[in-house]
Amino acid sequence: MLKDFSKIQTFLTVVREKSFSKASKKLGISQPAVTQQIKLLEDYVETKIVDRKKNGIRLTKEGEEIYAVMLKLEKCIFNVEKDILKVINKQLTFMIGASFTVGNYILPDYLDKIKDKIKNDVMIRIDLSKNILEMLNDKKIDIAVVEAPSFQDNMLYREWLEDELVLFSNSPLPKYVKKDDLYKFNWICREEESHTRQIITEIFDEMGIDCKSFELRSIVSSSTALKRAIKKAPKDGKPTVSIISSHVIADEVESGILYSARIRGFKLKRHLYIVYLKERRHDVGIDSMIDFLMNVKKI
Repeated sequence: MLKDFSKIQTFLTVVREKSFSKASKKLGISQPAVTQQIKLLEDYVETKIVDRKKNGIRLTKEGEEIYAVMLKLEKCIFNVEKDILKVINKQLTFMIGASFTVGNYILPDYLDKIKDKIKNDVMIRIDLSKNILEMLNDKKIDIAVVEAPSFQDNMLYREWLEDELVLFSNSPLPKYVKKDDLYKFNWICREEESHTRQIITEIFDEMGIDCKSFELRSIVSSSTALKRAIKKAPKDGKPTVSIISSHVIADEVESGILYSARIRGFKLKRHLYIVYLKERRHDVGIDSMIDFLMNVKKI
């Protein structure tokens, strides 16, 4: 019965108007209908909650307690209605969590198309992959797009774009470099917590390259800072280099501001992933977003 909010509304109106007849006019229903709904409510709670007097109504002790509870319920219903209206009016912002490379250099190119696809506003929150997945788990974002998923049972994962990591510098580089050539450069690296740094370390270990023997100039905390540091590096003497996603430096390489190279005989590649909560696998907004992102290659 408590799922029938009309009886709750009738009870609250009777209390506020202090009269069955005034409540019936306020609600646009007959006075006998008001009386019947209050009677059904009293039958449900198995106690009398309203006493009718000549000069109005009076709540019993139990009625006062039920009225306090009903006020809380009314507030909750009101808040839910506001949220529903936000959805209807497209006022809720779809939150995408993205790792630095994805959030800064890939998704921004598609923001307008994403908005048109899901017919809603979109906001991108950028952080380390592990922090983004924590936000997803805490439901602070709707979907995550990262390069380093830590697989969890309550999440679903879709393999997305392939991302190539390249050697780059502000000084000209050959198209391919030998692994022994890596010791001839000055290096600027990402912090150890970054997924890019972890991938590079693993691959270099497989190649038999000792990163500790590199001439390390500095460590930075984001791909944006890394690109800026390489741009500002001295151009006299041996080149200053690092490794970064090809997406991050695509514009600068095309314009001749930066130069990229690959390591002969080795491929530095990784996959980017779309991640979302299992409980939202049938969510229309999530489905629309995934459908769009999975077709990005075709745009």
